[in-house]
Amino acid sequence: MKSTIKHNDVSKLSLGGILVALGVVYGDIGTSPLYVMKSIVQGNGGLENISENFILGSLSLIFWTITILTTIKYVFVTLKADNKGEGGIFSLFTLVRNRAKWLIIPAMVGGSALLADGMLTPVVSVTSAVEGLELIPSFNALFGSNQDIIITIVIVILSILFFIQHFGTDLIGKMFGPVMLVWFSMLAILGIMQISHDWTLLRALSPYYAIKILLSNENKLGFFILGSVFLATTGAEALYSDLGHAGRKNIYASWPFVKICLLLNYFGQGAWVLSAIRNPLYTNVEGLNPFFQMVPHSFLICSIIISTLATIIASQALISGSFTLVSEAIKLNLFPRLHIMYPSRYKGQLYIPSINKLLWIVCIGLILHFRSSENMEGAYGLSITVTMLMTTILLFNYLLKQKISSAIAISMLVFFGTFEVSFFIANAVKFMHGGYVAVLIALTFLSVMYIWIQGHHTKIRLLQYVKIEDYKAQLNLLRKDTDRPKYATNLVYLTNSEYAEKIERNIMYSILDKRPKKADVYWFVNIVVTDNPYDAEYEVETFGTFYIVKVQLRLGFRMEQRLNMYLRQISTELVKSGEINIQSRNYTIMPDRKVGDFRFSLIVEQLSYETELNFWESFIYRAKLFIKRFTVSPTKWFGLDTSDVDIENVPLFLGSCNKETLKRVSK
Repeated sequence: MKSTIKHNDVSKLSLGGILVALGVVYGDIGTSPLYVMKSIVQGNGGLENISENFILGSLSLIFWTITILTTIKYVFVTLKADNKGEGGIFSLFTLVRNRAKWLIIPAMVGGSALLADGMLTPVVSVTSAVEGLELIPSFNALFGSNQDIIITIVIVILSILFFIQHFGTDLIGKMFGPVMLVWFSMLAILGIMQISHDWTLLRALSPYYAIKILLSNENKLGFFILGSVFLATTGAEALYSDLGHAGRKNIYASWPFVKICLLLNYFGQGAWVLSAIRNPLYTNVEGLNPFFQMVPHSFLICSIIISTLATIIASQALISGSFTLVSEAIKLNLFPRLHIMYPSRYKGQLYIPSINKLLWIVCIGLILHFRSSENMEGAYGLSITVTMLMTTILLFNYLLKQKISSAIAISMLVFFGTFEVSFFIANAVKFMHGGYVAVLIALTFLSVMYIWIQGHHTKIRLLQYVKIEDYKAQLNLLRKDTDRPKYATNLVYLTNSEYAEKIERNIMYSILDKRPKKADVYWFVNIVVTDNPYDAEYEVETFGTFYIVKVQLRLGFRMEQRLNMYLRQISTELVKSGEINIQSRNYTIMPDRKVGDFRFSLIVEQLSYETELNFWESFIYRAKLFIKRFTVSPTKWFGLDTSDVDIENVPLFLGSCNKETLKRVSK
């Protein structure tokens, strides 16, 4: 039987959809002009080392990076690899995971790196915007060049942003599109104002200048200039992840406008830099940012306000994206279960309190550690190159699954892989200059994912199963036993067994041995997370009885696992179809009620000291049990807070056990 779940339809092209795309999809890549050219100029030693050829080459590198990675790879190719309209690395993984077991590795690595990027983006973008205040004379007169003031403002802004997540972001969410429309328009206008003085810079659209600057002595960093250039396309992965929020057609329609605005601003900054190298006023200026320097003085305060709003929106998009990413990882059994809330009427909006708190702590720690956006740029970019590489590997497998020619798929892998490996190497040099922070964050998430999934595989591989058919007679006798009090009308156990005829041995042990539990109907429920995001299906096996029901719930990776609600629906349908008996009740406020009470027995395994696993398996499983202490309880996760639930601890024997026997001796 199958149930259909309705969700927001964003597949249609509309003005509202385009505004949503502007507000949600492009926040990260849209705020890149705040720091990309600044990083390129400072990486080359400042204005005194800048030449026209260097600017032409840098602009050419930016143009072709955005064109090849963002436009061709993500907009034209990757967006087509959607899963029922949903995007992102875990959605892509669900499309290809049946091809090979090892594909879980790029999914885990890419997801971990994307979470690390989600922690770095708010810090870098908001700090870059707020640092524009240093150009206002009245601000300098009041506070001087005190970086502590900038740090304090950034901490306050981000703290407010993280605090309001609890209440939902409907109100500010409605402002996202219009504000980003103003932001991109401002980028274009500021760029045109500068480039209008020197249209010859459009020569940089030729790839000749990009190749030339990589080999030129005027480029002090040589190949490693790509580390700064790559910052211009860091939001491309977020563009794919937010596919489900905006829809492919709306992204297709809005991207040309966004790309043109970005390029106009980059070329405008290049024009300003060329004019500034001839102006002695800028020769020894430290921390010079071409973005704010080219803004007319009368418009500076407004530009800082708009920039700050844009970076807040970019941060909000990354925070929401992190919630969605973790939620999908949990449903795919790649991450510990955490408490998930839905603070608004929009189903797509998630709030995970523990992740929100973690993001806030890490962001504040990063601000206090790096202190300026210049220092943060070293940590930024490295993690997202890893995610892009992992996406390319999964995309290659997706193309093969779609029966695309092997030659085309391999060409795509080599073409994009070459670019991304080059950017990875260029960013790897930043490791000692802050990149280690991104690596540390990503490795932390990756370790948790590895422990969680590996512990699960160890448990599944070594658990003992029994056939339900073999215990039909005993369960029938137990439910008819008049000497025993009824434990529940419907007794429900959760099982990991996907086989219709089998369940774990410890479940049957709980029913028959530990304390015989008399019930009218014994339910064994297995939940399978499917590749389709909004699946809501179930299958039933009753073994030719009215008192045993094995249910397999197949829920999409975007669906809530509200077990109580689903079982009420299933039991009512089974009564109507005559597969289980009507469970009349003498006492009820609902006269037409046909189903009795439900009692859920949740088994919590404790690793037995008698278990013998090898050192690594034992370490991983005990680490998983330790992490489990800090996760949400199964009662809350399955929506059983108001239900009758028993938590039962049972020893878990994995592997071989030491069987020591006592020898009786005579007196």
